[in-house]
Amino acid sequence: MAYDLSQKRIYVAGHKGMVGSALVRRLERENCTILVADRTTDLREQAAVRAWFADNRPDAVIVAAAKVGGILANDSYPAQFLYDNLMIEANLIEAARQNAAEKLLFLGSSCIYPKHAAQPIEEDALLTGPLEPTNEWYAIAKIAGIKLCQAYRREYGCDFISAMPTNLYGPGDNFDLAGSHVLPALIRKAHEAKEAKAETVEIWGTGTPRREFLHVDDLADGCVFLLRNYSEEGHVNLGSGRDLPIIDLARIVCEVVGFEGEIVTDPTRPDGTPRKLMSGQLMAEMGWQPTIGLREGIADAYRAFLAGEGKR
Repeated sequence: MAYDLSQKRIYVAGHKGMVGSALVRRLERENCTILVADRTTDLREQAAVRAWFADNRPDAVIVAAAKVGGILANDSYPAQFLYDNLMIEANLIEAARQNAAEKLLFLGSSCIYPKHAAQPIEEDALLTGPLEPTNEWYAIAKIAGIKLCQAYRREYGCDFISAMPTNLYGPGDNFDLAGSHVLPALIRKAHEAKEAKAETVEIWGTGTPRREFLHVDDLADGCVFLLRNYSEEGHVNLGSGRDLPIIDLARIVCEVVGFEGEIVTDPTRPDGTPRKLMSGQLMAEMGWQPTIGLREGIADAYRAFLAGEGKR
């Protein structure tokens, strides 16, 4: 039976982030009450989280709060990526159980899968091989979140589910080159190269790795779909079902931004996982598909960058 969101009190943990803010925008179209915690509630602290839940008692919870970043950030701050994410998810999941939340959706990441997983990656590829070393700390924390939800279903009967988004982008993204993912980094680099009238723009690595991207508004719609329609132990992939080489992505970004110079690769920089395309078969079988095309989505992300939305 579908979970009815009408009249529910839904807590979006991490509402200030790119994913959380998209979830708030999407839930505003539903007949529900959206709950958020202010910045004084440190989700890494168990007492603070328990107090917030006791005061607000949400019916449903979406765990979108996380410490996130690209290759450089993951490599530079492994302890923070592991500890902070473990604490956030454990505190939220346990507090949801203690306060009898009816539903919880935990959001992980496609980096949970082995570095050399067969493509497209199906959900049962989890824990079948070594992780990509450049983001294993974040991946291990997210795997722990999936397993927590599964364990709480088995031991306590909680309706806790997990979804694994692919690479996300859109309004509210992190465009800071020290901590951003590939697509927002490319947007900023192309924009600054255009402004400087530079002849070239540089991208990390060889440009050959293939990546899949999903606009954050599509992700939010998929999350609402899962809240309503999914109640199983296994995690579900949330992606676009299409990938492309990073060099081709850079070309599209440059076209959207208006940079007409040359794209230069730097093979001395790490490439990361050679390919990461997730199977979207489960979501498709349930009746959900993304609607925002990549070029259209990049244009929306660039508009948000120019408007100052997100971290700079």
